[in-house]
Amino acid sequence: MAETHQSACPLNCWDSCGFQVTIENGKVTKVDGDPFHPITKGKICGRGRMLETRANSSKRLLQPLKKVNGEFKPISWDRAIDEIAAKLMEIKNKFGSTAVLHSHDYANNGILKNVDQRFFNCYGGVTELTGSLCWGSGIEAQHWDFGNAHAHAPEDLVNSKNIIIWGRNVARTNMHFYENLLEAKQRGARIFVIDPLFNGTAKIADQFISIKPGMDGLLAAGIIKEILRLGLEDHSFIDHYTYGFTDLLELLHEVSLEEISRMTEVPIEIMTSLAKVYADKPTSTYMGLGMQRYSNGGNTIRFIDAVAAVSGNIGIPGGGANYANLQVGQSFVFEALTLPGRKLKSRQFSIMKQAEDIIAAKDPKIEMIIVTCGNPLTQVPDSSVVKKAFSSVPTLVVIEQFMTDTAQIADYVLPTTMAFEEEDLYYSSMYHHYVNYGPKLIEAPGEVRSDLWIWTELAGRLGFGKNFAFSREEWLQMCLEQLAEKRISLERLKELHTLELPVKKVPWADHHFDTPSGKYEFTSCLGQTKSGNGLLQLSLPLESKWSSIELAKKYPYSLLTIHPLRSNHSQNYHLWKNEPVVKVEVAKNIAESLDLHNGDHVRVWNDRGEIKGVVWIGIKIHHDTINIDEGIWSKFGGPVNILTSSRPSDNGLGSTLYDCLVTIEKIEA
Repeated sequence: MAETHQSACPLNCWDSCGFQVTIENGKVTKVDGDPFHPITKGKICGRGRMLETRANSSKRLLQPLKKVNGEFKPISWDRAIDEIAAKLMEIKNKFGSTAVLHSHDYANNGILKNVDQRFFNCYGGVTELTGSLCWGSGIEAQHWDFGNAHAHAPEDLVNSKNIIIWGRNVARTNMHFYENLLEAKQRGARIFVIDPLFNGTAKIADQFISIKPGMDGLLAAGIIKEILRLGLEDHSFIDHYTYGFTDLLELLHEVSLEEISRMTEVPIEIMTSLAKVYADKPTSTYMGLGMQRYSNGGNTIRFIDAVAAVSGNIGIPGGGANYANLQVGQSFVFEALTLPGRKLKSRQFSIMKQAEDIIAAKDPKIEMIIVTCGNPLTQVPDSSVVKKAFSSVPTLVVIEQFMTDTAQIADYVLPTTMAFEEEDLYYSSMYHHYVNYGPKLIEAPGEVRSDLWIWTELAGRLGFGKNFAFSREEWLQMCLEQLAEKRISLERLKELHTLELPVKKVPWADHHFDTPSGKYEFTSCLGQTKSGNGLLQLSLPLESKWSSIELAKKYPYSLLTIHPLRSNHSQNYHLWKNEPVVKVEVAKNIAESLDLHNGDHVRVWNDRGEIKGVVWIGIKIHHDTINIDEGIWSKFGGPVNILTSSRPSDNGLGSTLYDCLVTIEKIEA
């Protein structure tokens, strides 16, 4: 008999949806939206619905595997754990614990996925990854400006007179915010979309502004110049609550509106009109995660923050420079879960340049890599170097659900559970501030085990098993300890399934910022401490015709690699009914100049590599721009990251995945 249960989405996504999951004969038969969830209200995306397909797929890994003479052979859990633990002990004794690299990303959002950090800290500390492929530059930028990265609560949108959606296609990545935008539009709010791609969100905008990729910070500088020329700045906010404004004024004198218009490919009159929009308060700005994936990424977000600050749209209902909302995750006691004090040694590699760092590592060399919650061979930039690096290490252990590109080259593949096969709590630090409870609804198939079980077994073999001697319920209660006084407990979560976390719904309303000066900082004291220069800069992408003239002559087109519609990064491509193809979306001017038509086969390349695919002409893609969705597996023709750069962003904590020039030619099918 079928039964329906409330649950939650585990995917690393803006929306963090509530689910209703139908179980019949011990299997998931349907995943639908929970109509009682206060934010997602019964609507979910196709990626969420595909969790039923993932759970029941015949392609799932059902037993541990070990590579023997180049082929995978089944191995018992006891033997796999014994062998991996023995290697870990040998490596630690012979080379030191930092000879182990933990390569991870954020494929799933379960709180207990963080227990891997507890394991590595108790082991003594390993080589860890810093920064983020996704949002790292922007998070660091807002720490420089505000002291933290906070966003307005979803319900505050009703107070916005104007809404700027900057580099963010919420129709694809944040469907419930898209629903809120439709309601806001009906109430009379004006919507402006700034993006190189005319996307689903642009279709509902009052105005769409097409911009040259990577030039968003420069456009923001132009808007500020016009705000100041027209006398529309908020003197009270600037005079009382900001630091370093005179430095910004001096910087803006270095560039003219004509130069900004020429480089951004945005007319001056649009900058003038946007200046008036920002002055027509309250105006909210919602930023995407792509604009900071450039060499100038941190400065881009800082300049957009500065537009909101100069116009006085910080700390007011209906305003804000909304990029991320870290106060959501800061509600939990992760230190109790991860035990950072147990770490004795540490070494850090950049997540972007982990491949190069692996190859160059000395004292000690990397002897083992353990991969969790990620598929670095498709997701980490400069993929050919990544494959070379990961293949060069004596032991590669991958904890996975499917035989991904990364799992294919592993020495051990350990099959792990999915969301409905384990109990956990889920939240997102990107959009809303609710925590969702996900119960265990079914038994895992075959010999599949949870991440937590794997770490517990390894810890027992390595002599610190007592640090893992807790029930799953006790683990979850650790994280909720500081929320008890807010009446947020595991018991109430089990009862209600969704609870609101205690956040400031209008950040910085008291105008007290978490910066060293206590003010909004146009010139960052934290930036000065970290890099020796906290000044805003009129910086450009490294790969552009303005920064690299000869490179741009050879490779004249900007490449974007946006998130796919039907897959959370690389997770679902192998589950599609029709085999995926590499779709190369090209601007109309490229198609016309090269005589390309829909369906033509093409090669796209640069000095890092090449990829082949099928043309789709985007009528409103900014000229000289190409897009290829990220995450496609090698057996389907990907990954596009074979073309992208592993350089870090300007503040060192983000990727430069979009800072990429390529060229293209037609080939035979």
